Amino acid sequence: MKKLTVSLAVLGAMLLGGCASQKPGYDYTAFRQARPRSILVVMPTNDSPDIKGATSVLARATVPLAEKGYYVFPVAVVDEMFRQNGLTGGHDIQSAPIRKVREIFGADAILYLHVEEYGTSYQILSSDTRVSVSGKLVDLKTGKTLWEGRAKHVDNGSNGGGGLIASLVSAVANQIIGSATDRGYQVAATADAQLFYYGDRGGVLMGPYHPDYQKDYQNDR
Repeated sequence: MKKLTVSLAVLGAMLLGGCASQKPGYDYTAFRQARPRSILVVMPTNDSPDIKGATSVLARATVPLAEKGYYVFPVAVVDEMFRQNGLTGGHDIQSAPIRKVREIFGADAILYLHVEEYGTSYQILSSDTRVSVSGKLVDLKTGKTLWEGRAKHVDNGSNGGGGLIASLVSAVANQIIGSATDRGYQVAATADAQLFYYGDRGGVLMGPYHPDYQKDYQNDR
């Protein structure tokens, strides 16, 4: 069931990306030159008022990156390693010298994530759950930025018709259910997948463990 949920999130991201307006493509020159094989995903920084935002976005990042053809270091192991070295939050971890990080983990690239919005909110006649996240992939050998992107996904639940009172009740109920069950965790799966597959100017290129590796290199401009 968990695998199915993630796959549906990836499919949803692909459909949403296909409907998005076209923007100038990302310049993947540095990405093509670096050819990363392994990615270290670290604890995101979090601007949302929900403390679960960082851990949820982090937990949902592994599968879509692995499906794109990269070896992704186990996020729980990585986070524990940083904790043992006195780094417990996203800001502290993302400030760590990349040379030292490479010495410890031996990864090719590191992914920095930032949570801009996360959680369920009530808005007059509607209640929605939204996750907005940005990411930056950095080469751990050179310190060069290989890719940057941003994505946002909003789930407004099942607010339907039925008049003003029904809409208000439905909105409040959706907010309570969304907050109690952390619907943001589910929405984060789609937001992360959308980020890595499409971003705002293009997603992460296919990695060496994907059958389409390097095929998208000719179509990234």
